[in-house]
Amino acid sequence: MEELVPLALIPEPIKHTAARIEDWVHEQREAGALRSGRLPAIVSYPGYGGDGWVRVLARVLLVEPGGERGAQYEDVRGWRSFTSLTLNDVDVTISGAGTTHVVTADRGGVVDAIVRIRLEPGWQTVTVSVAGSAPVEAPVFVVHPDTRFGIVSDIDDTVMVTSLPRPLLAAWNAFVLDEHGRTPVPGMAVLYERLSQANPGSPFIYLSTGAWNAAPAITRFLARNLYPSGSLLLTDWGPTHDRFFRSGKEHKRAELRRLAREFPQMKWLLVGDNGQHDEELYGEFANAHPQNVRAVAIRELSPQEALLAGGRKHADTRSMHPWVWSPNGGGMVKELRAIPDLDVL
Repeated sequence: MEELVPLALIPEPIKHTAARIEDWVHEQREAGALRSGRLPAIVSYPGYGGDGWVRVLARVLLVEPGGERGAQYEDVRGWRSFTSLTLNDVDVTISGAGTTHVVTADRGGVVDAIVRIRLEPGWQTVTVSVAGSAPVEAPVFVVHPDTRFGIVSDIDDTVMVTSLPRPLLAAWNAFVLDEHGRTPVPGMAVLYERLSQANPGSPFIYLSTGAWNAAPAITRFLARNLYPSGSLLLTDWGPTHDRFFRSGKEHKRAELRRLAREFPQMKWLLVGDNGQHDEELYGEFANAHPQNVRAVAIRELSPQEALLAGGRKHADTRSMHPWVWSPNGGGMVKELRAIPDLDVL
């Protein structure tokens, strides 16, 4: 892995007007919450790691005192998850394997940090804590140095059916619908389970443009529908320092490039859908990093889903790797098994 640049050497970016307004509103809400007696709590998300390092993902919130503070948030559904108060720019302690590191939550209360901790391969835990709150365990999947294959999967319209116009998708999923009302894509959980059994020790990365606020609902959906456990790579809600709305496309592009840097020995099966940008992004990544892609599997949307998604067509971007298309997981199994020498199922 590349050496990390000390934060002190990174200049503070000039913030977009929307970001400055968001920060001001949050400061007022945070001050009021602290005056009313709210206390910090940490919600952890599944991360990943490699030989001697882990990427820890969590969020620091301000919640009502009493009971299991993190559980108050983890059980929240729909729009209420977006009214949760975060605690920004606070020091967070990460401990594991006899070592301790202090990192800082960002302006959305999100902890996304790589720390030097050496853990055994497989699912492990590190401890995450903040002053005034009980520590919590954060799961991380540590990839064995000899592992050469992994799976990156989109979520909306790839593992769950949304059937909504794209402009309304994020708002509906975030503010209205909980995981009980989401329908799994037929056969995808079976496909992923077979990939998991055929490739023990391979990581699953669920890469989505969804916000961290929706992570508890996504995690419950994946578990309830028997998808293999995996790391979540979501994005923060609201404006960034340089734009009014976050770019989901850039989020996916950046995370794919990061995986190529962190695991240069890995070849990924990239799974997405043809509703919007997955074909383009996967083709772009496969051409830029051909050594890091094993194959690309695209779920074909139904005519109704395609209409709502804004059209359906195969992207012009292609690569030398095997590409398969199918409307469901069962078809993908057949298509992947039909490719000579692919050997992932």
